[in-house]
Amino acid sequence: MKIRTIAMFVVGAAAALALPAFAGPQKAGKWQNTMKMEMTGMPMQMPAITHEACVTPEEAEKPQPPRSQRQTDCTISDYKIEGSTVTWKMTCPKSGMTGDGKITYSSESYEGTFHAKMGDNDMSIQYSGKRIGDCDK
Repeated sequence: MKIRTIAMFVVGAAAALALPAFAGPQKAGKWQNTMKMEMTGMPMQMPAITHEACVTPEEAEKPQPPRSQRQTDCTISDYKIEGSTVTWKMTCPKSGMTGDGKITYSSESYEGTFHAKMGDNDMSIQYSGKRIGDCDK
């Protein structure tokens, strides 16, 4: 797999942190979101990416899977909310990526994973977050 393709995916996945996609059955407010990606065949460990985002009360009521604006060809299927856990599958025809994810929320934190296959490479993304206060006005 070309390094450029991997880099574009990492940038896209990181951009997902900027979206209010980590909203869920949690408290509205300012959240610190962290994403750590591992990929088979990568010669180096990728650093975790952390970003802060404000989650509105409306977003906290309706959780959405993390995705970036660059993933325009990706579709979400089998999306389910069971209690405080959200699960989904994602297919991206242009990149040939398929995967499934799961995030479990509490009122003050969340943890989750996304496992994907892109060509011959397997990828795993670990998501975590914690509420750090109220949103800035």
